[in-house]
Order: sequence, then structure tokens, then C-alpha cells
Amino acid sequence: MAMPMVGRATAVAELRRSWSRAQAGRAPITAVVTGTAGTGKSALVAALLREAGAATVLAGTARVHSPAPYDWLAAVLAGRDTRGLDVPPDALAWLKQDPDVPRERYTPEALLRIAVATVRALVGGAPAVLVVEDLHALDPASLNLVAELATTDLPALLLVTSQPAAAAVSPQLTERTLARLGGRPGAVRRHLSGLLPAEVGEILEHVYGPGACSPEVAEAVWRRTDGNPYRLSELLAVEGAAVLERPHADLSSARSGVVGRLTAREREVLGLLAEGMANKQIATALGISVRTVTVHVSNLLRKTGASSRTEAALWALSGRRSGDHQAGWRDNRRAARSQSSA
Repeated sequence: MAMPMVGRATAVAELRRSWSRAQAGRAPITAVVTGTAGTGKSALVAALLREAGAATVLAGTARVHSPAPYDWLAAVLAGRDTRGLDVPPDALAWLKQDPDVPRERYTPEALLRIAVATVRALVGGAPAVLVVEDLHALDPASLNLVAELATTDLPALLLVTSQPAAAAVSPQLTERTLARLGGRPGAVRRHLSGLLPAEVGEILEHVYGPGACSPEVAEAVWRRTDGNPYRLSELLAVEGAAVLERPHADLSSARSGVVGRLTAREREVLGLLAEGMANKQIATALGISVRTVTVHVSNLLRKTGASSRTEAALWALSGRRSGDHQAGWRDNRRAARSQSSA
């Protein structure tokens, strides 16, 4: 369910001004949008791209399940006609992650220069938008490329989204990259937090009509979702208009029985699901295989009666807010993070 851009007008206006400056300038304007999963970073990107119209757009993101060097550029090049680019063909094949190319022909420094030249050739001389989504999940070579692009003379808006560095596979490298991007002249740094209760009420009235939602209902729904736009959209998709009739959804007694049937490891996985982690990130945090995480998630869906991992995460989040087993959730999260940093 698409959420209206409630509470994001200032951020949209800021990105619009950044794009105007990029079009008029001779150097990249960097805009970095951070926030936890589901806070609307991709929605801001979509809003800006509507503003950009027919401008050249180079967009890429991390390949979470099989990361490799230059994932961002490989995603940009995928399916694109690269004939005529003034780039060595074998280097271009390497950057596109073609499977049958030599791996040791170029030094890292040479590949970085070629990667920058490839982006420059794709942009040409017209204003462009370079979209880097999920910076926190990118490989080190992509992080170096993104930071390098910010120092070129391209007439471009370099629009980067990321979860906080603490959620990254390489937190220190991600933090350094975010600092380099945010420290550029004229750079914009915007962090998206959750919606306010009144903003949740505005969305509910947008979906169900004027006067459909009282301040008390909006407050209750806000508590259930932490004001997270994605969790709100999932809640409305699962419960529909019934959420207005039973916004508190007090299921504490039933929840206690379910939690009692979860193993300690399942509670750890559920806690990390509620933090928006993908299976691979959970596997890294807990020191187990992705296949084992998949089995735990399957068991969680069966035991909680959830139809999706998102619904299971919502179930866990509402349990935290209602006070059920909060100490257990905190202990499990603390243990998982300790294992991740060990």
C-alpha cells in the first residue's frame, strides 16, 4: 500500500533544491538520506525522480545475496547497451560481473579509475541523477567508487540512501563513506525518523476518509507501528479498516503462550526480524548459516500464525510495546549484537 508523503514535505523540498543546484552547477551535489528500514527513503528517491523527469538516471543497489566488487555499477550496467563506451572491453566485462572474464588483470586503483570513467561516459555532459540505494549493504569497492564520484566534475545529483552505519556489514567503512559524502561542499544530510501520532492519523484519514480516525485511534496505531511508514502500510494491508475498530489489539495472553513455545534462538531471530534485518544479516549477527536462519523463520511463521516475515516482525514489535517479555527481547538483541562484534 503506497503511503502519502506525510511528514516528508521538508525533505522532498530539500532534494528538489539540490537537484536544481546540480543542474546549474559543474560539480556533483551530494544528498544523503539515512533512516532505519521502512522510514521512506525509497519513497523520497521516487519523488525526486519524478521531479527529474527525462534526465539521465543511473540507479543501483547492493546484491544482498551475492555481493561482489562494484555491485552498484554492475546493477547500473545490467541490461544497458554499453557499445561505444570508451572503456576497455575486458575491464567493462569485469565491472559488469560477467562470469567468464580474467579476475587479476587490473589493479584496484586502475579499476577504480575505469569505473569512474564508465560512469562519466554514461552520464555524458547533461545533468544526471546518480541513485545509490542501501549504501550500508554495498561492497567496499562500490563504497570507494561512490565517494570518488562525489569529487568529480559531473553535473549530477548523487542521491544516496542508507540505514545507519551500525546496521552495515562494514560499519566503520560505511561511516567513513557517509562522513565523506556529507562533508562535501553544499551536501545535504537528512535523517528520517518515525512519523508523529498526528501524521499517522493524517494517513489513516487519507486511506479511510475524513473523520474516520480519532486522536486516540491514531495514538494507538502509532504505538503499534512506532510511526514507521512501512510497518503502518503492512498493518493496514493485514487488518484493513478493522484497525480503526480495535487499534490496540490487545493479544497479550495469546502472545505469552506463543512466546513460551519459541526456542531461545527463535526469539533471537524474531527480535532481529523486528529490526528489519534480512536473512543474511541475521546469519552474520548470530554466527549461523543463511539456511539455518531460513528454517528458524519458517518455524516462527508457523508458531506465530504470521503469513509473512513482515507480519511476524509486526507481531514482535507490538509485543515489545505492550511490555510482554521486554527484558527477554533486550537480552536477545544484546546477545546477538555481542556475537556480531565478537
